[in-house]
Amino acid sequence: MRKIIVNIASLAWIAIIGLGAVACGGNTNSKHNSGDKGEELSGNISLSGAFALYPLAVKWANDFEKLHPHVSIDISAGGAGKGLTDALSDVVDLGMVSRDLDASEIERGAVGFAVAKDAVVPTINAKNPVYKDLVVKGAKRQTFVDLWITGKTKTWGQIAGNSSKVAVSVYTRSDACGAAETWAKYLGKKQEDLKGTGVFGDPGVASAVQKDQNGIGLNNIGYAYDSKSGKLNPGIAILPIDVNENGKIDDDENFYADRSQLVKAIADGKYPSPPARDLYLVAHGIPKSPVVKAFLKYVLTQGQKSNEGQGYITISQEKLQSSLKKLK
Repeated sequence: MRKIIVNIASLAWIAIIGLGAVACGGNTNSKHNSGDKGEELSGNISLSGAFALYPLAVKWANDFEKLHPHVSIDISAGGAGKGLTDALSDVVDLGMVSRDLDASEIERGAVGFAVAKDAVVPTINAKNPVYKDLVVKGAKRQTFVDLWITGKTKTWGQIAGNSSKVAVSVYTRSDACGAAETWAKYLGKKQEDLKGTGVFGDPGVASAVQKDQNGIGLNNIGYAYDSKSGKLNPGIAILPIDVNENGKIDDDENFYADRSQLVKAIADGKYPSPPARDLYLVAHGIPKSPVVKAFLKYVLTQGQKSNEGQGYITISQEKLQSSLKKLK
């Protein structure tokens, strides 16, 4: 069985399944059976990192354990920064990272395997005081720059183009994470440049926006939409991006009503990239453990069938083949 760990007190947004009694362990303590000579594949695999990849990783792990009952996979969500640090420190076998690796990380031995694609979206409260105007007008990229970077935008009237003097409450992430880094990249900056009240984790930001009628935050789509129904989570709405910047949301920019519409827009390139981005499993060097390699090969092949059903986009065959070549 698998032990799933989330290091914040309450994550109502994540379905915790398959709790087991196996303690989390890094790859230095794992016991691995190669499965040679007809032996059943066995051993422990540990993952930590990005909230963005967490739900899909749980699905992959659950399905892989069904195929290989003697394999135990432990998963911990704590942000992309933690996942990368844990992987490079050999605390875990694989880090879940929701952004591209930089040159310094690659120099330290980080090897990334692109396994899925999703996006970061600007989330607002469903009872926002100018909601009706926002869904018609949307927001240009510069509006987000003036909210999170310069701080010039102070009221919802400035965003909606009306007389509202209601102040905007801006939320960002307090933990080192791919979502904030990707959103900052869209705005031409780094995560540390983002202004706003820092909140830990994707579920934390979603909860803050849900409780604050005047709030705006940034979330991975997996925490804006319900995993089962595909509809927006209660109390959450998305501020549409005016991609062509003509001052209104055109029909081909109006794809936020449910998760499937947004996922298709991301796949079709209608939603900008960034904040759309690839998601990675990251190892410290090419994995030598047979069971870790087998899991990665599963994710890059058969596991890709789960992406769409979980609200993610399948990686291109070119990228999948590139990753598989690393494992040979």
